[in-house]
Amino acid sequence: MEINIQSLDQIREAAHQFVEAMGDNTVFAFYGKMGAGKTTFIKAVCEELGVSDVITSPTFAIVNEYRSDLAGELIYHFDFYRIKKLEEVYDMGYEDYFYSGAVCFIEWPELVEELLPGNTVKVTIEETEDGARRLTMEKLA
Repeated sequence: MEINIQSLDQIREAAHQFVEAMGDNTVFAFYGKMGAGKTTFIKAVCEELGVSDVITSPTFAIVNEYRSDLAGELIYHFDFYRIKKLEEVYDMGYEDYFYSGAVCFIEWPELVEELLPGNTVKVTIEETEDGARRLTMEKLA
């Protein structure tokens, strides 16, 4: 699946399309360069899922936990950018999150790829030449 976002004004509609395409999947690994818009898009998706809390990047906390006001379900937002070694991820108990059945949005999954569940959905965000964003979704092999 591909979603094109021409401007920030269209991010809510893109988030809606993404939520419609999520299906029963729970673990989403967001790939993209620094500044591609991963955090901004995840924030819009969380809002679309009914999160009313302030949504911020978990860069220093590694994981933020939100709860949907609509469904009451937990949503975990990870940022592994600052991870130096996999032991840090083992120590935080990643299995409890990834295999909980709760929605998990993961930024910088390249650093923990070997720990991702087999049913993880790979989400790639790329900036196009005109500054728009192209988002693609596919199952990890």
